[in-house]
Amino acid sequence: MNDRTDDLAVSLFGELFMADQLARNRVSKALPKGMELSHFSVLNHLARLNEERTPAQLARAFHVTRGAMTNTLTKLEWAGHVHIRPDWDDARQKFVAISPAGRAARDAAVAAVIPMIADVVQSLGAEKVRAVLPILRDMRVKLEGEG
Repeated sequence: MNDRTDDLAVSLFGELFMADQLARNRVSKALPKGMELSHFSVLNHLARLNEERTPAQLARAFHVTRGAMTNTLTKLEWAGHVHIRPDWDDARQKFVAISPAGRAARDAAVAAVIPMIADVVQSLGAEKVRAVLPILRDMRVKLEGEG
């Protein structure tokens, strides 16, 4: 690596970190009252998969500790947004599924967030967004592989 590459890497990650922080803040503000970004992320993930996951699988998918995922799942279960059941073959393990109320909450959150994110895409231009997506995806895959 040379100084120019180092500067480029620092600039890239600086922009990513700032964009991430700003995006998280804007999405969090647009979410329905009482819903946290972590709750929305888990509900959205479960809604897209449309199948059960273990807490450990969810923790790995979100790159968080099992304790952090358990905390999020406890809040989601309390709100009635997920069902958590024991594994009938292994009592030490549990399975998590999105509930009908959770799907409705996820759909309401998506409806609340879409205008804000669509505005960002429109202001940037669809072509720019399409051009940057493969690069961001490649970065994510590279970083996941190094995790």
